[in-house]
Amino acid sequence: CFAQRTKHRPNPIGITTVEILSIENNVMTVQGLDANDRTAILDIKPYIAAFDTRENARVPDWMNKLMENYF
Repeated sequence: CFAQRTKHRPNPIGITTVEILSIENNVMTVQGLDANDRTAILDIKPYIAAFDTRENARVPDWMNKLMENYF
């Protein structure tokens, strides 16, 4: 239950939607993360428009295809 997107999570872990600027080797550079420098990242989830809301978000075609018959 700790990896859920619901606002009724049993922990105070925050959720932030970010823009990926680059991925090189094992380093992901993002913009818009609501955290202090060197804060541990516990989980990374893909942006799914059905669950998340962010204007002008770019979503890969495979994600839209995956979600076509989800509900």
